[in-house]
Order: sequence, then structure tokens, then C-alpha cells
Amino acid sequence: MIPLDAPAPDAAALAAASARLLAAAASESDVVYAELDSPVGPIVAAATSKGLARLAYRDFNGGLDAVLEALATKLSPRIVEAPARLDAVRRALDEYFAGRRRDFDLPVDLSLTAPFGRAVLEACARIPFGATSSYRAVAADAGRPSASRAAGNALGANPVPIIVPCHRVLRTGGGLGGYTGGVATKRHLLTLEGTQL
Repeated sequence: MIPLDAPAPDAAALAAASARLLAAAASESDVVYAELDSPVGPIVAAATSKGLARLAYRDFNGGLDAVLEALATKLSPRIVEAPARLDAVRRALDEYFAGRRRDFDLPVDLSLTAPFGRAVLEACARIPFGATSSYRAVAADAGRPSASRAAGNALGANPVPIIVPCHRVLRTGGGLGGYTGGVATKRHLLTLEGTQL
């Protein structure tokens, strides 16, 4: 209990105590997240101790609360906002959107992905900057040449778009196909990479 005649707490001391509490919460959480600004709209980034587990286009995934609820259900309910822990992700995406980065070397946690989906994402990750592939080719590279529809579903469920560049996968006939962040975002990313559409 604080006596009524006690001096008012120092604002700097309160801020420092608050920062210590947030740091302690982040170190004890299973998932940390941050909201990131980008030229294609707000992105929610979330990471575990293994690496980046989710990049979600906030406006295409039901908003921040829906993204966090899905993470709580599928990964862990121990989630805390910790933007500093995602600074490397923020910097990498800023460099990418500024045209100074062509690939990503961030650790990725694919815990949200089933085995075939993981094979599809690994095949997709091998598509070079500025190039494209087809759903059929990605399915073949993942070991199931006749599973182009399943490959498309796996790419649609990609938990880390941009980092694993599913926007580089087009329909077999050359059409854009769908994208988790919307077709306009897919077109923007391909244009940024110099792909002729």
C-alpha cells in the first residue's frame, strides 16, 4: 500500500518497469507477434523460438484478432506482442519492398503445415526471384505430379507468403490464379520482381 503522502512515481521509472514486464512476458511466451506496415497493406508477423511461423495479410485474414485467435488455436495460447523480436523480419520485408532484397534467409517454422504442404512450400521456395512456375510444376517438384490442385491448396494455406514466394506460382495456362493476399497483391509482388504479366 502506498501512503497518501508518498511522492508521485517517476514517469521514467514506470516506463522502465513496464518495459521489463513486457520483456519478461515475451521471453515466457511461445509466440510473439508484431503488426508491420507494407506497400500491400498491414501484415501480421508471428514467430516461435524456431522461426517465423506466420505472415498474414491482416485485411485478408479477418483482422488482427482473427489471426491471433488462429495462432492461439493452432500453435499456442501464449502469445504476446513483441515488435523488437520481429525486427529482422521487418527489415527484410522493408528491403524487399524497396528492391534491395531478392531472397530471404530468415529461419522459418512450418509447424502450421502438413507434410505434403511442406514439400510444396519447399519446392516453391526454390523458384528464383523474377521467375514463375505453375501449380503443376510445383506439384511435380514436391513429388506428386498429378496433384496440382492439392499443390494449389497447399500454396493457398502458405503460412509465410512473400518469404516462401507462392505469388510466383501461376496457373498452367499462364493466368495469375489466386493468392492469399488477393490478386492485386500478387500482381504487385510479381511486378516488383520484374515479372512480365
